[in-house]
Amino acid sequence: MKNRLLKPALLLSASAALLLLSTVGSTRAALTYYSENYAVEVTVSSIGVSLLENGEMVSYRNYDKDKWNEGGGELLAHMLEEGEELTPGKSYEEVLAVANSGAIDSYVRVILNKSWLDREGKVDTTLSPDLVDLNLQLGNGWIEDEAASTSERTVLYYTGILPSGQSTPAFSNTLKVNPEVTAKVTEEITTDAKGYQTITTTYTYDDYRFQLDAEVDAVQTHNAQDAIKSAWGIDVDIAADGSLSLR
Repeated sequence: MKNRLLKPALLLSASAALLLLSTVGSTRAALTYYSENYAVEVTVSSIGVSLLENGEMVSYRNYDKDKWNEGGGELLAHMLEEGEELTPGKSYEEVLAVANSGAIDSYVRVILNKSWLDREGKVDTTLSPDLVDLNLQLGNGWIEDEAASTSERTVLYYTGILPSGQSTPAFSNTLKVNPEVTAKVTEEITTDAKGYQTITTTYTYDDYRFQLDAEVDAVQTHNAQDAIKSAWGIDVDIAADGSLSLR
């Protein structure tokens, strides 16, 4: 059979901005096809991947009949009850997993990016992303590439083959904002004409937003080592049962 030059990797991302000490707002999930050229004997029309949040599909991108079928909602959009304000120190359910919504088995990777945005929507690097804890669930098939991870960026791989129509175990289960973020305040004292004083306390990071990006991409299992090297730029070993390990 003649090899075709195809694009075996698929990427989608879902983003959310969390408005601290006020309400929750989200940006619409943005999806991008990430491709690398690789000669394979399967068709790209078979690949697809979806991001699941608390059991619901939040973003998906599948290739079907020579066109992309894609869509998405809002990550973190339903984390709070209607009218509820975010409470630092409280754990909120945030169960994230990946589903293989394509027609072929695949390997999947997740890249999480965290950052703080100031009142103008600019990234504030003085506030640590570690103040928001997305509690990861490792040891259930998910592993972290610690060499590629930073405080802002976490790279996860699912070590098993993800069959078509199946979902991975969750790679996170809760999200919590460290109450330390509310500890920094400024106080302003004003005195009126009668000598009465008014003390105004302002949270330094009031109206800041926390942004979470979850990127998911899939690679075919056919010629897996070469396909993963081409798409993800890493070397892996594939065991007899199909499980992968990082070198």
